[in-house]
Amino acid sequence: MSAAEETLRTGELPKRRSAPIVNRFLDFISSVRFGVSLLIALVVLSMIGMLIVQQNVNGFDAYFASLTPAEKLVYSRLGFFDIYHSWYFNALLLVLSLNIVLASIDRFPSAWSYIVRPKTWATRKWLHTQQQAATIEVADRGLDNSIDRVKSAFEQNGLKATVSEKHGLHYVFGERGKWNRIGAYIVHVALLTLFLGHFVALQTGFDADVRMIPGQETNEIQMIQFDLDKKEKFNVQLPFTITCTDIEQKLIDPRGSIDVTNTLDWRTQMRVEDPAYGNTLADISLNKPFSYRGYRFFQAQTIPVGNAREITLDLTSQSNGETQQVSIPRLGNSTLPDGTNVEFAEFLPDFVFNSEGKPDTRSGEYNNAVAVLNVTPPNGERTRVFAFAGNVAENIPVGAPKAGYRWRLADYEKSPLAHVLSIKYDPFNAAFIAWYFGGFGLIAALGFVFFFSHKRIWALVEPNQNGSTEVTLGGNTNRNHVGFQERFAKIVADIKKEQV
Repeated sequence: MSAAEETLRTGELPKRRSAPIVNRFLDFISSVRFGVSLLIALVVLSMIGMLIVQQNVNGFDAYFASLTPAEKLVYSRLGFFDIYHSWYFNALLLVLSLNIVLASIDRFPSAWSYIVRPKTWATRKWLHTQQQAATIEVADRGLDNSIDRVKSAFEQNGLKATVSEKHGLHYVFGERGKWNRIGAYIVHVALLTLFLGHFVALQTGFDADVRMIPGQETNEIQMIQFDLDKKEKFNVQLPFTITCTDIEQKLIDPRGSIDVTNTLDWRTQMRVEDPAYGNTLADISLNKPFSYRGYRFFQAQTIPVGNAREITLDLTSQSNGETQQVSIPRLGNSTLPDGTNVEFAEFLPDFVFNSEGKPDTRSGEYNNAVAVLNVTPPNGERTRVFAFAGNVAENIPVGAPKAGYRWRLADYEKSPLAHVLSIKYDPFNAAFIAWYFGGFGLIAALGFVFFFSHKRIWALVEPNQNGSTEVTLGGNTNRNHVGFQERFAKIVADIKKEQV
């Protein structure tokens, strides 16, 4: 008895052999459903990282102190305070990248075939099963004229038309937007660029701060690392020296405060002295960072203690009563006509004598502004002079005329004591590549995928025995089916219209 007869007699069907476990595993991790699940999980973790202040962000110490003991314990155990460096976040990126690569390898050949090997003919039965289908009888002057008519209708409606012959039958094939078929894989490349760029940036780079006070020179930056409730600071050596030459705060109301609400922009100027590349001048604003040898400088914050970028002095000569006005930039100096040198040494926004009897500032507000000057007359000794913005009695020693002049602070340009620049070190410019090539590439690719479509229409042109010609049309699209339906109806109407 044969195996088939034995099977029929016993009523048992042979068991279907399952695919090898390796193939089933590869099918699972390359599936779209698994990839979407990973992407959702990545978005959720990223949202947690935005809602919970991370360890490397300014203000983390105050945020950590505000949490309850239970929140501190749970968040720290789950790694939420440094989620972007956690093992599970990196593992998720790795598995999602693997899913994208495997899915692309599995599906790209079929998508590429739409471009290199387009289907240019089809049977009548297959055409009738398409999204849009129609049959037209053309009373015309022959088969060739009917083919030209169909081709012309395709081209007038934006389709690239080709004529072919298969098995003695004549076909006209028109398509548009075939490159849309690989749009999904451009999205994959952009995502992988984003993932890889940010992973490399996180692993090879670091974030740090540097305080910029005009005249200050340094070749070190300060890194701040939080180990939960412990704040650690350590210096990192730079391969070059930076010198702050000027800081400026552009205010909405020049007579108002230097708060953020009254600020248009912050500006820091510095000089970079590099033994390998020479000197470079940098001008850093709020929306204008500065990049140099993998270091990227951003405006981060200010030290909100009032100071002056430039002062204007009213001077009255004690010898002849003549008055003059002089302007001096921060840490600058000016020489008077008689040879007296005036140096802008310090600015006290809220002048007061401290407990030791020395000049100091009560607060960072501009309540009682004083410019401290170093004045050196010709062939004389340097004298410390206090120029008050308000009226001060001359019989008070601190406000008495000195070095032959009565000194008054006429005006000043408000500026903070210092700016703090945030520095991001990225030796391979991985973050830059990720954002500009991956980020903008992803936006462009998604637009290309969702706002364009691949449209295909086939026409089977056959002569009838009565001398007419029959045209069987069928077509489909991968997106925008309503728009394609209108285009298909327009093509059918154009073919019929030309019969008149």
